Amino acid sequence: MSIARFERVSEGQYQKDTEGFPCAMDLQSIPLPRRATAGSAGYDFVVPVDVTIPPGKTVLVPTGIRACIERGWMLMICPRSSLGRKWGLSLANTMGIIDSDYYGADNEGHILLALRHQMDTEVVIRKGERICQGIFLPVGLAEEEENGKVRTGGYGSTGA
Repeated sequence: MSIARFERVSEGQYQKDTEGFPCAMDLQSIPLPRRATAGSAGYDFVVPVDVTIPPGKTVLVPTGIRACIERGWMLMICPRSSLGRKWGLSLANTMGIIDSDYYGADNEGHILLALRHQMDTEVVIRKGERICQGIFLPVGLAEEEENGKVRTGGYGSTGA
């Protein structure tokens, strides 16, 4: 059962979101997220550029990817186990939730990963490394009136 598809964001959005990254690779060469095996639940996201994270800092990494998700589903972004074990990193928000209406946001639904480094030495992640995985899950609703608000903003737009 297919409930979503991955796409790359536009060149303009990608260039805007990669400012400050010296080695931004060509958008079309970024692989769309894929499952590693037939039994994998998660779709692996890769780092599209070399990323250097100083000790104690958080870096917002643009993936170049967005997800068109059917209403009633969401994409949960979880760290791969190697993120902490291999590099001493975590997701700043512990896990991310990509709502189905994020696709239409002002930033084209560009999935950004906030990586937090908690060790005392600098870490470098090379482009192409798999760091997070996205898992599609159904969204249940409580017995209440449907919220009719429409998303306009991108990353973090629904509140602090």
